[in-house]
Amino acid sequence: MKYMTTNEWEHFGFSQAYLCELAQIGDCFQLTLDNVKIAPENSKNRDIREMRTNGLSFRIQGAELLSLTEEGYKVYNANGSLINEYEDREITQECWNDKLKSFTDGECCLYALEKTEDIYTFMIDASDEHTYILRIKGIRDIQEWDRFLQL
Repeated sequence: MKYMTTNEWEHFGFSQAYLCELAQIGDCFQLTLDNVKIAPENSKNRDIREMRTNGLSFRIQGAELLSLTEEGYKVYNANGSLINEYEDREITQECWNDKLKSFTDGECCLYALEKTEDIYTFMIDASDEHTYILRIKGIRDIQEWDRFLQL
């Protein structure tokens, strides 16, 4: 990869980035993402405008998967009356691998990425029309990509 940054996750825009691959190798958790925005403040962006890239590798070192939660939702009828309400549901640890594999079907995307201290929180809009929150604890993040593309 031509470009690499460390701990610059806030200089990228992950909203509407497509998940291509998820893998945990040892203590490293890696996501491969398409349609990632690169902010002008990014240390590798020599342009004064927002750019984007495909095939960005986002690695979290010292990674420990903390939780995977399916977000709750409400169902309304055509008149706007509440029919049913579903609470947040924790995905059991035994099901994590299967659920994470289902996110790489080419139709899942991130709608947000947040970091608080050493916990990364990925909000995922999945192809099953549900949203999920993936929380990973890690010591540092590394981003690598090959080229800058225009928006």
